[in-house]
Amino acid sequence: MNLPAITGAVHAIDQSSDAQFYEYSKAANPIGAGLTPKIPYSLFPEALYDSGPSRLVPLDLSAKLKCTAPATGPGLCANFIRLNAEDSMDLQPNATSQVMYVIDGSGELSYGETRLSWDKGCFIALPGLEITHLTAKTDSRLYYVHDEPLLQYLGVKISADRFRPTLYPANVAQQKLREAADDPRAGDRSRISILLGNRNFEQTRTVTHVLWAMYGIVPPGAIQKPHRHQSIALDFIVDCPEGCYTLVGTQLDDSGQIKNPRRVDWSPGLAFVTPPGYWHAHYNESEAEAFLIPIQDAGLQTYLRSLDIRFT
Repeated sequence: MNLPAITGAVHAIDQSSDAQFYEYSKAANPIGAGLTPKIPYSLFPEALYDSGPSRLVPLDLSAKLKCTAPATGPGLCANFIRLNAEDSMDLQPNATSQVMYVIDGSGELSYGETRLSWDKGCFIALPGLEITHLTAKTDSRLYYVHDEPLLQYLGVKISADRFRPTLYPANVAQQKLREAADDPRAGDRSRISILLGNRNFEQTRTVTHVLWAMYGIVPPGAIQKPHRHQSIALDFIVDCPEGCYTLVGTQLDDSGQIKNPRRVDWSPGLAFVTPPGYWHAHYNESEAEAFLIPIQDAGLQTYLRSLDIRFT
């Protein structure tokens, strides 16, 4: 059988041109070698969003992380939203999970066919297939975290929603947190807090399949002892008096205290990054309660069996 001749130029492709080989000891720890940057300590003050026009303020560390889009950690992007009365904003990250906390203000939200009202102190969990449309009734500020950097790294687009838009009303969240604080055994626990959950994620008991959201109290004079986990923590300080702070470091001494710690002094409206794997402890040296919200990628880490949370 005679095949027809192929005419025209033929461009050969070398399928091995991208292949590389490394000696193990020189490649097994790219973080230690500086090829993969460590997650930096970072602070984002209230001044970024406490006044001015309506806007989205990404807490962007992408240049330090070598990410190609706004990112606060390798898999998450935290943001502040300022939305003045009667203004609107559309959000459509390529994300599977979005969590909002309403710092103050009130308004309405639409996501596909879902409509809900929000006010100060409520939490909202959203998937990402549809556009989120926000409209403020009063001057409003929100803390907002999504997982678009994770999808960007994987080179994928969301194709289906894993859960429905879910509202966690402020009064219910406050009630549940107060019940935890008033429990006679509260003082024996490592922390006084509640975790937001969703009935679709019983296996991880997290607010979405990727994100974890905790709402906690640090009582007057209390110390939340050193602990660590492999998920990044994007911490937001809801309210606090003077004398509240976090100590962060990579090692413990023989007495279980953090060696050569970095101190992060709290102020209301502050957001800060606690890198994964770092020991951290929260202190309240005042006479009033302090409130904080850590949002983490611990839903994903729990599913991967890699969260590895430890306490001293």
